[in-house]
Amino acid sequence: MTETFDVVVAGAGPVGLMLACELRLAGVDVLVVERLREPDQTLKAGGINVSAAEAFYRRGLLPEVERHSSLRVAQVADSLKAAVDPAGLGKKKGPVGHFAGIFVDGELIERGPDSADRGPVDHAIFITQQDIESILAARAAELDVRVRRGTELTGFTDDSDCVTIWLGDTVIRAGWLVGCDGGRSIVRKLAGFEFPGVEPLITGHQAVVEMSGAENLPGGWHTTDIGIYAHGPTPGRILTVELDGPPADRDAPITAAELQASLRNVSGVPVEITAVRSATRFTDNTRQATDYRRGRVLLAGDSAHVHSPFGGQGLNLGIGDAMNLGWKLAAVVAGRAPAGLLDSYTAERHPIGAWVLEWTRAQVAIMRTDAHSRAMRRVTEQLLATRDGANMVHQKLGGMLHRYDLGDGHPLTGASAPDIELSDGTRLGEHLVDGRAVLVDLADSAALRECAEPWSDRVRTLTAKSFQPRDLSALLLRPDAIVAWAADTGETAGLGDALRRWFGDPA
Repeated sequence: MTETFDVVVAGAGPVGLMLACELRLAGVDVLVVERLREPDQTLKAGGINVSAAEAFYRRGLLPEVERHSSLRVAQVADSLKAAVDPAGLGKKKGPVGHFAGIFVDGELIERGPDSADRGPVDHAIFITQQDIESILAARAAELDVRVRRGTELTGFTDDSDCVTIWLGDTVIRAGWLVGCDGGRSIVRKLAGFEFPGVEPLITGHQAVVEMSGAENLPGGWHTTDIGIYAHGPTPGRILTVELDGPPADRDAPITAAELQASLRNVSGVPVEITAVRSATRFTDNTRQATDYRRGRVLLAGDSAHVHSPFGGQGLNLGIGDAMNLGWKLAAVVAGRAPAGLLDSYTAERHPIGAWVLEWTRAQVAIMRTDAHSRAMRRVTEQLLATRDGANMVHQKLGGMLHRYDLGDGHPLTGASAPDIELSDGTRLGEHLVDGRAVLVDLADSAALRECAEPWSDRVRTLTAKSFQPRDLSALLLRPDAIVAWAADTGETAGLGDALRRWFGDPA
């Protein structure tokens, strides 16, 4: 028996689940297939930046994110017998992130006039990737997203009008297939996406271990003549970076002996690792698909781009991909997408991915041990010790400076929507939970509402007063909360064009 779905998503990690939830909000019949029977508990990302936190906030998931974060931070604080701010790394004075192990001092970070526009998510949040996946899995279940674990995609054909997918002996027909199946994506390989990049230079390990002799291993990040290592903040957590080439066999099982040799080599401390609770091996291999779409097959997350974990950008980048793609693919499935809408996915997200790859390569460059690289590292340390340098790196790594080139227009066009505080006591982000496009009328303008009325089946109008004094009179928000059009003085010029550009012809 052949089953049919609008969209099949390969991969039930955070990116695949986020995308499935976005599609389901728009009424898409979506199936998620995952090779693993249970979520992967290997040590991975340990936090999300501002742009990812905004996405969870706008879908009503921030309370769960903060609850999980508080539990994790409390565990760390208890085990270390130290006071740690449970609200998130970025709010406390102290380090608010790092660049190649050079930490950014929170005392240097300035809260500019737009800080209030971030609402409750103006900081990074300490939370594990597994907790994020758990939150999204629960959300997917609430939305009746079908998820099949222990199910491997073994092949597919793009038949121009649909995709025929083989899950072992099961045949699925879908309108679209999205690969969210990681850096070694079978979807990307079978579809023949070009995946150029730069070969790896390093061998990295990250693990949680039990060891003796750790009292002689200082906490934090450290640069040595061999490479870089980190110890903590959670008990037994270690990271090493050796710069003598990639591993001979990246797929080989990671042993206590391998981790011990690496940590001793980089740190010079004769620790003894007695047990391994979780471990991963990584390199600085950086590759990016030249296009995120081939026919009816698309890529998101690590399937579309791979890089080293430095700067903690992988999870955040994938969540951004899912937010951008979800509403666009849903519009195509519903048959109401304007020409070129799906092409804008690659056009908007590819430059963000390319930036992440560039910054991870730059971090590896100043981790190297030759005299020139060490000199550049010292210069970078000096720049990050300045207010301007710290703020620039903090905002870039936080995703706060990312914006899409949507052409000329209002300064907010292409940017993430400001989280305006409204006169009824709510914030704008609280009105975006349903995943619909919103026209925000802050001037109670009949002309504005009349202009938008023909699109009322796909754009909801929110009429409210801003509690904060500002000139802004109206905003048109895409479902991913990107500003598609804005006005300061009550005019409607350009609104009709923006509505047609992003949401098609009126019904």
